[in-house]
Amino acid sequence: MAGSFVAKYGPWALVTGASRGVGAEFARQLAAKGLNLVLVATNTELLCERALELEQDYGIQTRVVTLDLACEDVVEQLAPLVEDVEIGLLVSNAAISTVAPFLRLSPEYLVRQLHVNSRAGLMLVRFFAPRMVTSGRGGIILMSSGSAQHGTPLSANYSGTKAFNLMLAEALWYELRPSGVDVLGVMLGATHSDGWDGNNPQPDPLVPVGDAAPAVAEALRALGRRPSVATGRMNRLGYAVMSIVSRGRAVKMLGSSMYKMFRTSTIPEKE
Repeated sequence: MAGSFVAKYGPWALVTGASRGVGAEFARQLAAKGLNLVLVATNTELLCERALELEQDYGIQTRVVTLDLACEDVVEQLAPLVEDVEIGLLVSNAAISTVAPFLRLSPEYLVRQLHVNSRAGLMLVRFFAPRMVTSGRGGIILMSSGSAQHGTPLSANYSGTKAFNLMLAEALWYELRPSGVDVLGVMLGATHSDGWDGNNPQPDPLVPVGDAAPAVAEALRALGRRPSVATGRMNRLGYAVMSIVSRGRAVKMLGSSMYKMFRTSTIPEKE
């Protein structure tokens, strides 16, 4: 099974936001399947630690790329660093997750969040997809969120960026699959990570918080089988309930839950 995965999506995968959290877990599980890895994030020290661990544990090759995904020339900076390897799988995972009233966030911060969460992935897809189409194989995973389905108070810009990712992934799933390229949008539920935990959420029995490992495993199983996946059985149940009420009612329910969970939320200073 691992051999067929490498044949379809190898020999190299590129993962953004790979230094920690969900991105680091994607890197670990892909390394376990035998893929070499280009690890992209802003924290060089953490990236090097992850790279060394993966090489030692799984016997793969790694390449560390320190890159600010908010920059306008993200592709121009990245391209020379990966031109000698074949990227068969792109995992666009990096994101800035901010829980705060919209008007408390500066215009500069909102644009940076838009660039990291959506624009960078868009530009990377446009760069790598033609190469995959030419080779007749490959995969693209765009990380979305359950908040992509409805506007989410206290995460207004974040939910907008994740909705963009979901729609892009589902459309490209149809456009690119005749060429042998699989595309998947992943609606991640509440998951323990630096982003989620760093916003200091208060427990809510109606909002299950999962771990990264099973969510990533579920996403990788869904790749090539469907246009999008919502990870976690309880999350899927919650999304189903939200789909049968009016959109206004759904947003009110989300808003009530968000204000209860994030009473002590703070504004992150950086990605």
